Amino acid sequence: MKKLLVVLMLVFVVTPTFAQYGNSHQHRKYSRFNKEIYYGLRLGLNITSLSSDIVEMDLNSWTGLAVGGVIGYRLTDNTPIWLESGLWYSEKGGKTTYLGDKVTCRLSYLQIPFVCKYSLGVADDLSIQPFLGGFFAIGVGGKVKEYAIRESHSSFDDVNRFDAGLRVGCGAEFRMVYAELGFDFGLANISKNDFASTHTRNFFINVGVNF
Repeated sequence: MKKLLVVLMLVFVVTPTFAQYGNSHQHRKYSRFNKEIYYGLRLGLNITSLSSDIVEMDLNSWTGLAVGGVIGYRLTDNTPIWLESGLWYSEKGGKTTYLGDKVTCRLSYLQIPFVCKYSLGVADDLSIQPFLGGFFAIGVGGKVKEYAIRESHSSFDDVNRFDAGLRVGCGAEFRMVYAELGFDFGLANISKNDFASTHTRNFFINVGVNF
C-alpha cells in the first residue's frame, strides 16, 4: 500500500511538468476555466461496504452521509489541470446477517482526499472533470450492533482508525454548480487481526457549489 501511495504522489508531482507542453489552442479553448484557485462546499451520499477475510466483517452495502469543503489549485497555465484537496466528514461501514442474526458496523471518518482533475470544456459554462487520486482518513466514531443479543461496542475495537486508498471518478461543473460520482478503494488493511485483511469500499455521489 505504501508503495502505491508513493507512486501516486510522484504522478502528481510529474504531471504538471508534462502539462507545460499543452498548446496555445487548448489554452484559448479553456480560457473560461482560468481561475488560479477555487473553493467548494459538498454534500453527498456514500454507498459503502467492507471487504474482509473474516466472515462476520465481510459486510454488504449501506448508505451514509458525506459533507465537506474543498480547495483546488491550478497546476499549469497551459492546460486546465487542477490539484484538489479538502476536509470531509464521511460515514462508511456495512451490514450483514451472520448465523441468522443482523449485524451492522458504522464507521465515521475525517477524510482528506487529494485528486488531480482535468477540466474538459464541452459547452458554454459546462465542463466535464475526470479525476484520479487518493485519500487519507482517521476514524472518529462508530458502532458495531449485534441485534440478536442487543449489544453494541465501538467499531474501533475491531478495526484500526487509520485508512487510506485510491480515489477515481468524474465530475461536471455548470457555472457554480458541481456534481460528481466516483469510487474509493481502501488499500490500507484496517483489520486488527494479524491473520486477516479488511478493506473499505465506497461508491459516492456528491453535489455542491464552487466559488
